[in-house]
Amino acid sequence: MRALVLSGGAGTRLRPITHTSAKQLVPVANKPVLFYGLEAIADAGITEVGIVVGDTAPEIKEAVGDGAQFGLQVTYIPQDAPLGLAHAVLIARDFLGDDDFVMYLGDNFIVGGITSLVESFRVERPEAQILLTRVPNPTAFGVAELDSGGSVVGLEEKPRQPKSDLALVGVYLFTPAIHQAVDAIEPSWRGELEITHAIQWLIDHGHDVRSTVISGYWKDTGNVDDMLEVNRSVLETLEPRIEGSVDDSSEIIGRVVIEAGAEIVGSRIVGPAIIGADSKVVDSYVGPFTSVQHDCHLTDSEIEFSIVLHHSSIAGVRRIEASLVGHHVEVTPAPRVPKAHRLVLGDHSRIQISS
Repeated sequence: MRALVLSGGAGTRLRPITHTSAKQLVPVANKPVLFYGLEAIADAGITEVGIVVGDTAPEIKEAVGDGAQFGLQVTYIPQDAPLGLAHAVLIARDFLGDDDFVMYLGDNFIVGGITSLVESFRVERPEAQILLTRVPNPTAFGVAELDSGGSVVGLEEKPRQPKSDLALVGVYLFTPAIHQAVDAIEPSWRGELEITHAIQWLIDHGHDVRSTVISGYWKDTGNVDDMLEVNRSVLETLEPRIEGSVDDSSEIIGRVVIEAGAEIVGSRIVGPAIIGADSKVVDSYVGPFTSVQHDCHLTDSEIEFSIVLHHSSIAGVRRIEASLVGHHVEVTPAPRVPKAHRLVLGDHSRIQISS
């Protein structure tokens, strides 16, 4: 069995971070979200992995390399444009051959991995196995319709009027039958080859398509709110560890990781939180659910429930919350200027101004 990992796409919902960085490499608890998926694949006993890459291919290749750090053998498959999930299967045909495979979206995060799913698929071998989870906003996802017995009877991509609240999670398992389906479908109104259309083709032609509804934690880390929520979830599992230096005037509370080379001076760190290697925190407060990557500087500042990427500095800033700070960013206070209200008011106006 092989794995096909999708790591192309523009990541428009994470801009401006993704103007200069692959969305799959944005860190969760100081580790790229893509790495969690690759580790889950390796844990499931799969070793041959094809990674579909687009414009950010050099960055993905530099981070993942040949896959040896994960116990994997990685083949890179270039995709000229993000033309749909089924298009990724189409261009990976030579790599996949006639093997069964798991398709994993590189910006998805699933707690608990995929080992049990892969094991059951290997035994039962339906033509397709999909993961579903209940969501409050199904119009933003591929949506599955099940019959009274729980069998998949229909799939629709981002429907205007969803027939259920069961969204497709970004992990799919296929036999080679999917290749015939991908060859048979046409691009959607979005101009993409939709994997939902390919799976629907399998259903319409009498193939065995099964689903598993998961109740565990899943997130598509495509926007800032979801990135922060996944970061929070992972930080909840931290084992405290202090490898850097913490001076006597500092206070470390709860599950906190201070990586090697990091310095904490006159500061208060309240976990769960992680301070990356060679970062320095001086006269500052770092609150729960915060990840600070390597080589950052925080001075005389407060931050909580946020992610700070490497080589960034925050100085003299009070209270940053629910924020994603990119690489090589400088955050400083605004210049102090006289405060005044400038008004142009019509007759009989009534206004309220806070003092």
